[in-house]
Amino acid sequence: AASRRAKMAAAKERVVGAAPAGYTALAVKFGERQRSPHCLLVKEHQVREGAGATHPPRRTLFVLNVPPYCSPDSLSRLFARCGHVQSVDICEKPGPGEKKEKLTSKFFNCKTVTGFQVAYVVFKKPSGVQAAKALSQEGPLLISTESHPVKTGISKWIASYAASVVDQEELKAEVDSYMQDYDKKIAEEEAKAAEEEGVPDEEGWVKVTRKGRKPGLPRTEAANLRVLEKEKQKRARKELLNFYAWQHRETKREHIAQLRKKFEEDKQRIALMRAQRKFRPY
Repeated sequence: AASRRAKMAAAKERVVGAAPAGYTALAVKFGERQRSPHCLLVKEHQVREGAGATHPPRRTLFVLNVPPYCSPDSLSRLFARCGHVQSVDICEKPGPGEKKEKLTSKFFNCKTVTGFQVAYVVFKKPSGVQAAKALSQEGPLLISTESHPVKTGISKWIASYAASVVDQEELKAEVDSYMQDYDKKIAEEEAKAAEEEGVPDEEGWVKVTRKGRKPGLPRTEAANLRVLEKEKQKRARKELLNFYAWQHRETKREHIAQLRKKFEEDKQRIALMRAQRKFRPY
């Protein structure tokens, strides 16, 4: 028993001692059956003054080496013993503490986690950060428990596939709502443009638009691509033929010389035809 305790202490010392300078290593295990623990590297997050209130200083714990199966709920539950967790933000790599745009749709912009990430755990009080760093003195923490299991393997794939099946009615309702908002926005812009039409600004200028009684149909994507391709070819031809100004002048001079030569040839041909024209009744 003494030798077993010594081995466990040596293993724990190796795990905790592997932390780089400034970081504290927390040993975590996915479940009870996992033998080798995993290390989360944590430290107090430090930011410059006025950098943003998303990750406030003294109350934010910066976590490195977060495994893909560890979700924000898992981290929140893991550090809940240290104090009230206000928010958990998981990112692919460290970055400025800017507030992310809130996704308005659950059907689009869904990104799959493929590797290890970093996390920012914000506590309600600064004491939570110090208590989280003190967890290194305890045994390995469990991410997946009987009361809060984390799905992996086939069960996770089945759940992901089931979540990927789109409810047509719900998707249709979301698209209809978006199109209604878009049509309302366009109507407001057109009404504003109609009010400002013909009204001079502060300097006395009047905005003139190309809108007529019969506005043209909008171009399709294929038509736009054809127009862009023609413009590109025209630009490339012009750049190759008239790269210098003297080349442009020489091209014009040669074109005029060819026109004069053709004009003289046509005059000679007409004179020859007039000379050969004779009255031949038989």
